[in-house]
Amino acid sequence: MRKGRMFYKIFIPILVLGVGLVISFGSYIYFTTNRSVVDRVAVGKQSLITQVKNTLEQKIETIEYAFNTYSTTSSFSDVIKNPITVSDFQAYRNVNTQLNYIASLGVDGVAYSLISLEQNWQIANGRLSHLTEEERDLLHDHYIDDQKRSLFWIKTEDGIRMVNTLPVFSQRKQAIALSDISLKALQRILQTEDNIPVILLNRQGELLYESASAQGLLTAGQLQDITGAAGGSGEPGILSLDDPGSKNVKAIYAKSSYNNWTYVTLLDQTEIADALKTTRFGLIMMIVLITLLIVVVAYGIAQHFTKRIQKIQRKLSADGQPAPKDEIDWIITSIDHILSEKQSLEGLLESELPQLETQFILNLFRGRIPAEELEHNMTRFGYSLAAHACYATMLIQLDNYGDRQASDKDLLLVAVNKLAEELIPASRRMIPVLLNDRTQATILIFDGDVEQDNRKQVLEDAKRIIKTVRELLNLSVSVGISSFYTDLSGSKEACEMSKEALHHRLHLGKESILFYEDISQVISGPVLLHYPSELESQLFDAIRLGDEEQVSRSLYPLLGEMMKHGKNPLNFEVTLIRFVNNLIQLEQLIGVEVLLTQDNYALYHRLLDIRNPEEIERILVKEVIQPMVASMKEKTTRQFRGLADQIANIVRTEYDQELSLEMIGERLHYSPNYLSSIFKKEFGMTFSEYVMGYRLEMAKKWLVESDMTIKEIGERLQYHNPQNFIRSFRKKEHVTPGAYRAMKQER
Repeated sequence: MRKGRMFYKIFIPILVLGVGLVISFGSYIYFTTNRSVVDRVAVGKQSLITQVKNTLEQKIETIEYAFNTYSTTSSFSDVIKNPITVSDFQAYRNVNTQLNYIASLGVDGVAYSLISLEQNWQIANGRLSHLTEEERDLLHDHYIDDQKRSLFWIKTEDGIRMVNTLPVFSQRKQAIALSDISLKALQRILQTEDNIPVILLNRQGELLYESASAQGLLTAGQLQDITGAAGGSGEPGILSLDDPGSKNVKAIYAKSSYNNWTYVTLLDQTEIADALKTTRFGLIMMIVLITLLIVVVAYGIAQHFTKRIQKIQRKLSADGQPAPKDEIDWIITSIDHILSEKQSLEGLLESELPQLETQFILNLFRGRIPAEELEHNMTRFGYSLAAHACYATMLIQLDNYGDRQASDKDLLLVAVNKLAEELIPASRRMIPVLLNDRTQATILIFDGDVEQDNRKQVLEDAKRIIKTVRELLNLSVSVGISSFYTDLSGSKEACEMSKEALHHRLHLGKESILFYEDISQVISGPVLLHYPSELESQLFDAIRLGDEEQVSRSLYPLLGEMMKHGKNPLNFEVTLIRFVNNLIQLEQLIGVEVLLTQDNYALYHRLLDIRNPEEIERILVKEVIQPMVASMKEKTTRQFRGLADQIANIVRTEYDQELSLEMIGERLHYSPNYLSSIFKKEFGMTFSEYVMGYRLEMAKKWLVESDMTIKEIGERLQYHNPQNFIRSFRKKEHVTPGAYRAMKQER
């Protein structure tokens, strides 16, 4: 079953908290155990390095003690001062015996030497040798003059050399005892069962010895760090070193108080890891088992707490509705929705009041409000029905669109409607509405029944609206006003009155204010038909010829005459329908398609619905007549050009024959005058000029390329008198034909 968000909000925190505690507890145990193991291993290492230190120091101290004791005996003094030679066997034997004795007390594998600075001899490894003065001075410089102590150690290539200057307590040194401890001897002394790394440093931190397992583990800098950490204390310690390989290396050291040597070993991480292997496995198993237990517990707790929430959710959910992810938020939202439903409905009704009020006004204009509902709706929308109140319907229509397109008509009407709402106080009107896509309507309310005062007030409102629209929107509008009425049920008839009033703005022009009462007598007058047939004939002739200038000179007087004699709207409608019918017949006769296209199929309705003279003129000129003129102009242009090209082609092929427009007209079935006007319009010259020019061009060619005489050329080009040919040639080329031929032949 799919779980909701509340389930996971309980389950996941418990799980995360439990697992976090288990991991934290396990980590604490692991790191505590790790520290304990490290401390235990470190203590063992400290004991081991201390034991190594004590063992080596014991051996070295024995050697030092033996030499120091020997240097205090009288036999030592006698031997040192005796110049031993090969023949002095007894003295040599005594010294060699003493060195063997010291060797038996010290370390195996150590080479002992005794040097007499008094007599310049040396016994080393049982062999006697004599020193030169230079060798003696060199030993004196290295071991006595530059040293402040009588006992010191030097690292050699083979191990460590212990130097004793004797006698030990005397400022005047007579002999030098050398004990060379080899690396093998040190290895035997410092070797442990576990073969742990051992490093030996002198008091300056210099490396004296490192076991095979310790070679290359520490850098010189790390050795200096260990020496600094050991200081002057003889207590063992542990130092963590920064390893270049990002490993935490621990060095365990012990410093000798005898000779200030530092004994170092390293903590074996493998040993620690082996010791922790069992502990690590046990901790992992414990964490896994406890984590599984926590998962079960967290699941049970989350299921327990969300069970009742799911029950509420099932009650509130509709059938088939998917379960929400967050039950609590969904439940809270549902409760908020239930609590705010009444408030939301009230707000919705409040926000819809303007739309409802607009629909109420539209229904008044359509006569769809019963008398019994009228009072209720008036009270509902905040209007009071005063006993002496009267009303008038004011309609506004656009005279033109200014610099806008006709497609902006709806937007412009909305702007006009808004201005009417702002300019007329709410106490003197009902809400303004858009009656249709051409008309804005407002029902005006008047408290008094004095018609003259009410008429004055309406006139002021209309003037203010017209002026504001002109200034703000750069438009012109006209206003039609109905008769005053006392019953709102008569709003439909009042609307029709205002429409009739607006029909008569054809005679008054734009920005007209028309009261129905003022034009009611004109409406009831007789229908007198007057049609300007002569002006129409002139216009149609200009259209046939595609003459734009003549169309402009004929069209506007025709429209003016139609509107002048159309005082009765019916007169104008009949005249307008007749004119459009005649235009359609003309279109069919001349073979163009303008009025019969899909965009103009509703031309009758458009023109009859518009009572704005400027808009009627714009539609007829821009959408009907100008496209017809352009089509005819293009058609006649193509026709004229074709005829002119035919005439020119006849001239180019029959130039050496008799040619005239009468002959060509008979051939092409056109009058000579018609062909003459077309040819001159297309070629910019008369027919005879074109023929003469072409013949003279051929004469120039024959004068240069042929041997014909001038008389023969003239006769072939239909000049029966050679002098006429010569005069025509000289008139155009400014030279005679003979001079022209001579000039061309010289070149």
